[in-house]
Amino acid sequence: MLDVQNLIKLFSPRDGSPVKAIDDVSFTVEPGQFFTLLGPSGCGKTTTLRCVAGLERPQSGRISLRGTAVFDSTRRIYVVPNHRNVGMVFQSYAIWPHLNVFDNVAFPLRASGTRDAGSITRKVASTLELVGLGGFATRPATQLSGGQQQRVALARALVKEPDVLLLDEPLSNLDAKLRERMRSELKRLQRELGITTLYVTHDQMEAMVLSDRLAVMNGGHVLQLGTPDNIYERPQSQFVADFMGSTNLIAGILRKQVRGAAIEIVETDLGPLQCSFSTAFDSGSKVVISVRPEYIKIAPGVASEGNNVLKGRIRERSVWLGMAQYSVDVRGVELQVRAGVDGAGMCGNENVCLKLTPDKCVAMASDKGGQSHETAATI
Repeated sequence: MLDVQNLIKLFSPRDGSPVKAIDDVSFTVEPGQFFTLLGPSGCGKTTTLRCVAGLERPQSGRISLRGTAVFDSTRRIYVVPNHRNVGMVFQSYAIWPHLNVFDNVAFPLRASGTRDAGSITRKVASTLELVGLGGFATRPATQLSGGQQQRVALARALVKEPDVLLLDEPLSNLDAKLRERMRSELKRLQRELGITTLYVTHDQMEAMVLSDRLAVMNGGHVLQLGTPDNIYERPQSQFVADFMGSTNLIAGILRKQVRGAAIEIVETDLGPLQCSFSTAFDSGSKVVISVRPEYIKIAPGVASEGNNVLKGRIRERSVWLGMAQYSVDVRGVELQVRAGVDGAGMCGNENVCLKLTPDKCVAMASDKGGQSHETAATI
């Protein structure tokens, strides 16, 4: 449905050298798929979305919709935005304050040359029903809540039955509770319509819940493509492991050559750890092990000897949403552990035993020169 290949977009500030906002970005979105561009601010995700919409013109690359090129630098093809049959919801919603709900939603139909008033009325009415605004057609835009504005913007994007729906952080202006409800509504609506969707967000939870597939971006590059579970469970770089949620990053050195798809021992400051490898590494390679807090088992008492069994002492314990979060000191290194509250008997300054599941200890190349023991922010 949507194919983006080798896209490059430069911005040329007046007082400086050109900046690559997008650097050789490629991905494909299948029909009916919900695909997310995920990354921190300034990573190039919104610029990529705007290139697909035709609001930005790349320097090179190719963009195809339904097998037809809408941009191709080699063949000098550039299709203007209103001829691409895409619907877009902006982060600010861009609702016209001087129009009521009906006229806001009807605008794309009128702008495309539709003159049949009956057809416009039917399409607008059915679309408003679809997004839960059936009784709001005559409501002035200035009398809408944030959630209602978001629904109007979504209805306006859907009313022309676009080939691809483009969403630029549409939930970021909503409060937490409304955001969660609208996230569920958006998921339901996308599944019901079966519409191909390209979504932009910096929110990891949002991407995990909504997406069929996602691309993690940073510095204008796509670092990893895959399903949410695959990227969370099998990060391919230190940045992806860190960005995708709370994790423990442990530096180590591999003492044996690995061909990939294997479990081998890595020497670390915590002792030898069995880890899983998805790519090849030479003996002596510096690696970083990522292990999520929920994949570390914790129990009271002194640990027995063995690989991936560690002795520690609880520094801190907190409880949130039915889960206990532990900060555990292991040989001067702080590890984060997450478990059910059934371990309520364990408290601060208590000796504990930690067991790290080998296939959940994911080893990857160090992109920070072997710096050790960082803990990423929680989702």
